[in-house]
Amino acid sequence: MLRQPLLWQAARTAARPSSAIPSLRPHIQRRTLLSKRSFRQTGTRAVENLNLRNIAQSSADYHRNKQIFLSCGIVAGIVSFIYVSYRIVLEIKKNPIQADADPSNPLSDPNAPNRKIIVHDENGNEIVPTGHSVVPSFPRTISLPSFTGPLDATEPVQPGTITTAAAPETEYTLVGLGTRTVTFIGISVYVVGFYIATADIAALQSALVKKVNPIATTLVPGERDQLRNELLDPAEGAKLWDELLSHNIPARTAFRVIPVRDTDFHHLRDGFVNAIKTRGPELSGKGVDDEAFGEAMKQFRAVFNRGKVPKAKELILARDDKGHLSIAFDGGKKSGGRQLIGVVPDERVSRALWLNYLAGKQVASEPARKSIVEGIMEFVERPVGTVASMVVPLAR
Repeated sequence: MLRQPLLWQAARTAARPSSAIPSLRPHIQRRTLLSKRSFRQTGTRAVENLNLRNIAQSSADYHRNKQIFLSCGIVAGIVSFIYVSYRIVLEIKKNPIQADADPSNPLSDPNAPNRKIIVHDENGNEIVPTGHSVVPSFPRTISLPSFTGPLDATEPVQPGTITTAAAPETEYTLVGLGTRTVTFIGISVYVVGFYIATADIAALQSALVKKVNPIATTLVPGERDQLRNELLDPAEGAKLWDELLSHNIPARTAFRVIPVRDTDFHHLRDGFVNAIKTRGPELSGKGVDDEAFGEAMKQFRAVFNRGKVPKAKELILARDDKGHLSIAFDGGKKSGGRQLIGVVPDERVSRALWLNYLAGKQVASEPARKSIVEGIMEFVERPVGTVASMVVPLAR
């Protein structure tokens, strides 16, 4: 009885057309080139729902964001380091560290990089490196005769005017040196060194120390910084040096000029004359508008009416205790060595020329001016009168 309905149902199903029979195979969605992609779930397995393009894009976005974040961290670290360093430098400049320098150890002074480095040559003489290949060094001390000759520079100066064997010589100590450069690219012209007669250093020491502290015999670090700033100040430095030189303090000084390239006396003269004209109006006293000063400038120009000046040859500009300017030139052994070539008696000429190197808004050589100031600091950090005893004479 029960089999009859089942048989009947099977026969009925068999009689249906094939299109009306549902398919037992799973439906697979198909797409053409122009059809839109459907994200409808097409299967029951997880891998069938993965989108490799989205996964690749997400990975690329992650690594890009990570790289941007790390780069921002690096930039922020560098900026913060620079800012902190800048603030530290500002604080140090506002409140410099005061530390007393040990005279026996020049490296203990905070201004040690600007000080002279003294070494010995193969003969045992003390020399100071210049840092220039053409003129590698300057002697720490030199001996100059008491220059004598016709006070009228228009008169010829005979080679026998200086008798080096008989004329008494005075020892001079190097204070500072530097290179004279011109144009914006810094073409080197000559190396210049400032010398003071060793016996006259005590007078300069005393004058500078008493100016800062009238009851002291040496300056402590704070007072030395005060004097250094005053010497480096364009207006105060020029006023101080003009006052000292007008009172012949120090009494005997000299500039030693060594060209680093072949030049001539006319070229050197033009530079010196321009410097005197520029600094002349700044001189204290009776000024430079009188006829006597004009005559002195004619004498000065006449001294340089000469020919060539080979490189590495010595030109001496010496100022004596009366302010007379003596010019000597050493052309080598063939020319007889160091010879006096002229004397200018008006002290205003040498004073204006000295100010061109020692002080002012624009000096002939800024490295030389700074080196000279640091040399002065070496003097005032010691008791008055003790520097001369520490100078070792030149080996003869």
